[in-house]
Amino acid sequence: MLSIILLSFNSNERLKKAFLKLSSILTSNNIRFELIIIDDGSSDNSFEIAQRLEAKHLNVKSFQLSKNYTSHYAIFAGLSVCSGKCAIPIPDDEQQPYDSIVDMYKLWKDGHKVIIPYRTKRNDGFLNNLFANLFYKIINAVSDIKFPPGGADIFFIDREIIDILNNRIHPLNTSSISEVLRLGYSPYFYPYDRVEGINQKSRWTFKKKFKLFKDTFFSCSIWPIRLITWFGIFFSVISFFIILIYSYVAIWGNTDFWGEKLPGWTSTVVIISFFSGLILFSLGIIAEYIWRIYEDVKDRPGFIIKKDNL
Repeated sequence: MLSIILLSFNSNERLKKAFLKLSSILTSNNIRFELIIIDDGSSDNSFEIAQRLEAKHLNVKSFQLSKNYTSHYAIFAGLSVCSGKCAIPIPDDEQQPYDSIVDMYKLWKDGHKVIIPYRTKRNDGFLNNLFANLFYKIINAVSDIKFPPGGADIFFIDREIIDILNNRIHPLNTSSISEVLRLGYSPYFYPYDRVEGINQKSRWTFKKKFKLFKDTFFSCSIWPIRLITWFGIFFSVISFFIILIYSYVAIWGNTDFWGEKLPGWTSTVVIISFFSGLILFSLGIIAEYIWRIYEDVKDRPGFIIKKDNL
């Protein structure tokens, strides 16, 4: 059975349309499925519509989060309650062609445990395209994961991966796609063309996008910590050579150095510079260990499903 996690936020009637289309396509291809609707703290009647679908169809389950956590945390919530042998999260905007789900299901049947669909082109406007492409290039350059061209947001995964995400990964200050990519399993990158003619205003505000950038960046890269270490090494080496030069001039050379007389506070500045570099270097080493402790103790919940949904 395939678990489809439908991400709902102020979705309204889109939920019913999505279910009917999915049901038609998957049933015609003899794919048994369950639809897990995760309401991400909607302020409209989306959850009531989801509950009505659940009451009417045995393969529909609806859950509501305690607040708006954003889609990546809603994905983790959906994975925690799904029961299929494989799963895929999809947004409610219908821009992901549902035929592609059938293709990915067949790839899964052929043995691929991680399938990453990605758009062959982006048509989100010049600035959005620019920042999106820049974001994925930065992540690919400084982290231990590699996104496909243009990036990716969702995935099709086997039950083995679902269980690892549920039992071993802390869903806090991270993104679901980055955690899936970090697991390896030789992901299959599946290109697709986004459904055209669906013009919906993005519900991803700048604040949400910036938080996603931070979560993805810091959850899969220790480059900032390493940068501190390299800064410390650089300034320590520079300060060391300055100390040698000024010590030579002060002891054996002429105090008129490059036509300028050495002031009395030179030694103080040099010593401060040296120890500042040494402190940064030491902090970088300590931060390497703190980062690893931080990764192990992140045991706070990344999401909360309302109790009356369970």
